[in-house]
Amino acid sequence: MRYLIPLVFCALLLAACGAMPATGTPEPDLPVSPTDSPITAEEPPTMSYAPQPEDVNLSRGEIFMEESGLLIRESYPPQIALEISGNLPTPCHQLRAMISEPDGENRINVEVYSVVDPNMMCTQVLKPFMENIELGTFPSGHYSVYINDELAGEFDS
Repeated sequence: MRYLIPLVFCALLLAACGAMPATGTPEPDLPVSPTDSPITAEEPPTMSYAPQPEDVNLSRGEIFMEESGLLIRESYPPQIALEISGNLPTPCHQLRAMISEPDGENRINVEVYSVVDPNMMCTQVLKPFMENIELGTFPSGHYSVYINDELAGEFDS
């Protein structure tokens, strides 16, 4: 009996200190709106990295590229994709990539950047990304792929 009362007290104390569900607080990786309007999630487009018409209303930002490489699919003709991974500055930033046609030296330039609504307050944490950017198929030749003016890889078609 002497140990029963302190044991029950400790059990109640531990139960009271347990995690309680948070109410009314936003998820840490969701944008925080400066107004009280609700934030709704939209279905991402098939090529989520493609520039969108509404990007003209957004500010352009940087990305932090960690890895890149070429993915050459075994098909005829070979289909080429660019695999990239890294971090966006915040969860509010969206990845964008603009792909140029091969120039006279068979150089394919890919410009990778982010866009963000400048009026949106956002959690200041990096958001990891990993994306396959489809480059397509190319006529016979030797090609070089550059990301933001840095060589990412070469391939023969």
